[in-house]
Amino acid sequence: MFRTVAITGASSGIGKALALEFARKGASLALLARRTELLEQLALEIKAQHSNVNVVCIGLDVAQPETVPAALEQAHRALGSLDCVIANAGITGVNRTGKGDFSQDINVIQVNLIGGMATVDAAVRIFRKKKSGTVVGISSVSAFKGIPGSAAYSASKAGFSNYLDATRIELKKHGIEVIAVHPGYVKTELTPGMEKFPFVIPADKAAKAIVSGILKHHSNIIVPAMPWAVLGKVMPMLPDKIVEKAF
Repeated sequence: MFRTVAITGASSGIGKALALEFARKGASLALLARRTELLEQLALEIKAQHSNVNVVCIGLDVAQPETVPAALEQAHRALGSLDCVIANAGITGVNRTGKGDFSQDINVIQVNLIGGMATVDAAVRIFRKKKSGTVVGISSVSAFKGIPGSAAYSASKAGFSNYLDATRIELKKHGIEVIAVHPGYVKTELTPGMEKFPFVIPADKAAKAIVSGILKHHSNIIVPAMPWAVLGKVMPMLPDKIVEKAF
């Protein structure tokens, strides 16, 4: 079990659920996000349930990657150490190619891919010094097959998954573990109407499965495992007509 965990994008959704799950297991937490008022509310909720858990809140916008190293260093100092960093901050983006505002696509790439990479890189800077640590990146099952209408989102997650694969191999010799998480459809306040999609699970259930996989040191966590572990292998081979109908 990790003594200290830092989570980006912790103010809502999967990030918030992960914070609550790690707090239940007694880990001290650094919560990082843009909306610090929501972080403070979450910290109060955690302290009310787990008085022994240390929680610090740090403002961070991963769309500004140059600010990420200082934020994680602040988390490291505040908690006294960092055992695990979870690069969770991300945004969704439905934008029809050629009909929308391309700046939306740029923002999706900036947050999901560049921001995720910046978080991993900053965490590894810290972990290299102590020659240990675990980095977790929250990707998506959309990394397995591009979703029409969400091309930039799919590209950001596919790119992040590849980045995590490469860094896992690269950093193993340095005692640093890299874990990729591929959630399927997870119902959160960020995803209205998600109930219309198949195999939807609530954020707290997703968080329990993710934390369990992290603690078991699984390099690739797919949530929920069924049916996405199977579909993940099939999706890249699906004909365009089936993908078009599905989305």
